[in-house]
Amino acid sequence: MSAKKQITRGRGAAATVAVLFALHIVAVHTPARAQVAGEMPGVELVLVPEITPVAASAATPALTPAVVTPGVRSSQSGVATAAPSAAAMPAPRQVPCTALPDLAHFDRPLLHTMRRLASGMPLVIVAIGSSSTAGALASSPAATYPARLAVELRARFPGDNITVFNRGVNGEVTDEMMARFATDVIAAHPQLVLWQVGTNSVLRDNPLQEHLSQLHRGLEELKAAGVDVVLIDPQYAPRVLAKSATPAMVEQIALAAKEENVDLFRRFAVMRDWHESQHLGFDVFVSPDQLHMNDWGYACWAKLIGAAIAEAATRPIAAAAAHPVHPANQP
Repeated sequence: MSAKKQITRGRGAAATVAVLFALHIVAVHTPARAQVAGEMPGVELVLVPEITPVAASAATPALTPAVVTPGVRSSQSGVATAAPSAAAMPAPRQVPCTALPDLAHFDRPLLHTMRRLASGMPLVIVAIGSSSTAGALASSPAATYPARLAVELRARFPGDNITVFNRGVNGEVTDEMMARFATDVIAAHPQLVLWQVGTNSVLRDNPLQEHLSQLHRGLEELKAAGVDVVLIDPQYAPRVLAKSATPAMVEQIALAAKEENVDLFRRFAVMRDWHESQHLGFDVFVSPDQLHMNDWGYACWAKLIGAAIAEAATRPIAAAAAHPVHPANQP
C-alpha cells in the first residue's frame, strides 16, 4: 500500500472515532437534560431575570395594564425554569388592573400620613402580615406587594421620601404577628401600618371568637402608638374559598375595622370582582398552588391600595377634620 493511501485511511479512521465519541457524549448528556426539563416534550430551559420595578409617570395616575403570561411561572433571578417552547406558548395577554371604586376606597382619611406628607418629612409605612405580605411565590423581592407599593407611592408623590417596610412572615397567624408589633412595627416609627390578617387562621380552622379578641387587642395597640391603620382581609383564592369559615372571617374583619374606626382594604371583594365580574381566571392572579397571589396579583393589589392611600392622604382638610389625630409617636 502506498504512503498516500495509508495517510487517507488513517484520516478516515480518525474521523470515525471522532463521530463515535460525539455520539457517546450526546447519549450521556441527553438523559440529564431531559431530567432538568422535567422530561416534558416541547420544553426548553430559560433563565428568568429578576424584575426591576419601574415607576409609572406621576402625570398618569390612572391604573395601567399589567402583563400576565398564563401557564408560565417566573423564578428567582438566575434559576432555570421550564417554559413551553415559543410555538406551544400562548401569546401574552394584557389584563387591565381595575376594581370598582367602592371596593378600593378607604372610608376614613389617613390623617397621620396626610400630615407627614404635608410637612415634607419622610413617610414610613410598615406592611405586616403573613405569606402574601412576605411575597410567597413572587418571582423576586421586587415583585412583592410592599415593594410594588413603594414604587406606586413614589410615582404619585415624586418629591417625597417614602419607605415601605415588608414585615411579612410566612405562615403566621394574628397573635404571632402581634408578638412582633414592638420590634417589627412600632420600632420603625411608622405613620401608616398595613395589617394583613385572617387567611392562616381560616386555613388552620382556628376559632373565630378567639381571633376576634386578638384582632381588637392588636388594633388598640397600634392605635395607641399613634399611627394610621389599614386592615387587609384574606385573598379570594380556591384554597381559601374551600374553607367554610371564610365568609365569617371576612365579615369579622370588616366589623372590627368599623368598630375600631380604622380603614379596610377589601382584598377579598376586589379579587372576587376580578373573577366573577371581570371574568378573569384564577391563573391570572393566583399562583399554581391555588393560594398565593402571583406577580400580576401582587402588582395589581399594590396599585389599587396605593391609589386608595394617595386619595385618603390628600382629601380636603374639611373632610378630614372630623377625625382627630392622635399625637403620639410622631417623631
